Amino acid sequence: MFTGIVEEMGAITVLRKSLSGTRLTILASTVMGDLKIGDSVSVDGICLTVVSRSDRDFSVEVSPETLSVTTLGNFAVGLPVNLERAMRLNERIGGHLVAGHVDGVGVIRSRHQDSNAIVFTIGAPPEILRYCVAKGSITVDGISLTINGVSEHGFSVAIIPHTAKATTLGLKRENDPVNLESDLIGKYVERLLQERSHLPKPTISIDKDYLQKRGLI
Repeated sequence: MFTGIVEEMGAITVLRKSLSGTRLTILASTVMGDLKIGDSVSVDGICLTVVSRSDRDFSVEVSPETLSVTTLGNFAVGLPVNLERAMRLNERIGGHLVAGHVDGVGVIRSRHQDSNAIVFTIGAPPEILRYCVAKGSITVDGISLTINGVSEHGFSVAIIPHTAKATTLGLKRENDPVNLESDLIGKYVERLLQERSHLPKPTISIDKDYLQKRGLI
């Protein structure tokens, strides 16, 4: 699990593709502190497992499935990426609960300056928009953001100068693809309501008369 608070931007230094998958080596500094082989790291919002590390970089392996449903298929050597280590339960959650399981890829439709903020309009597929609500949370390339507004085909978010400087979102332009993860809580609530709708309706009506007959009131 992650929080969507990016710790640093790393850079891809090696990209090796084979029939069995893809291996990335990422240059980093902050996340290297206590990083171990087997640890989970969010790379642009994608939860990946560390398979090797040195003093200044680490490597991850990516399956063909992950390549097909995320922006990783467009990655290249030299590309900056957002990095976050898995959260600790005894620390503050500055963003929101993020699984690192990308729901789909969106596309930046527009970008404009609004005072000190940059406002992005991002096109998204219906399976993601169904969980988008104004003032709700969404993860964009691993960054926890608050949704400003929702339309039929997308949503808008605003980022402050710090976020623009500390993450890759400040470098994004129109038509750039981004990884999207919907709010985890919203998905669980929907699932629970779906299950509840299939349950048989209760045959007992718990009303005032029912409670009086049993001496409960």
